[in-house]
Amino acid sequence: MDLPQLLLVGLVLLLGVVGVLIPGVPGTWLVWAGLLWWALHVHSTLAWSLLVAATALLLVVQVVKWLLPPRRVRGLGVTPRTAVFAGAGAVLGFVLVPVVGAVPGFVGGIYLCERRRLGTHGEARASVRAVMRSVGTSVLVELFACLLVVGAWVGAVVAQ
Repeated sequence: MDLPQLLLVGLVLLLGVVGVLIPGVPGTWLVWAGLLWWALHVHSTLAWSLLVAATALLLVVQVVKWLLPPRRVRGLGVTPRTAVFAGAGAVLGFVLVPVVGAVPGFVGGIYLCERRRLGTHGEARASVRAVMRSVGTSVLVELFACLLVVGAWVGAVVAQ
């Protein structure tokens, strides 16, 4: 696969990760579609193995999301800025402390946004707890799985 196609696949994967944070956008399926596109063009054992593993992981995540409580955002003060801070924190955490850093980065991003919005530590902490109870857990599970898939794809591209 040549460089322009790799960049396009990377863009689709990035759009999928961002799509996880935007309600109504099928971010998980964009990540899967980008990986499928890459596997169909590369035709290697590594590519097909990664596609199969990612498919299994993303399907399990869909079941887990279905089992989690429904998203209830009304009355929490969750803004698009909160999603941006949470997503940026998760990506930064994922890069700084590979894989496991996404979780504290996600929660830390929400805290920073709420601290800026509300002003005090106590109010921000209470808001983070409310956000994580209502929407954060399902978004975090989906975002973490998509970051794992994208990280594995980057590793596979570098390895080839």
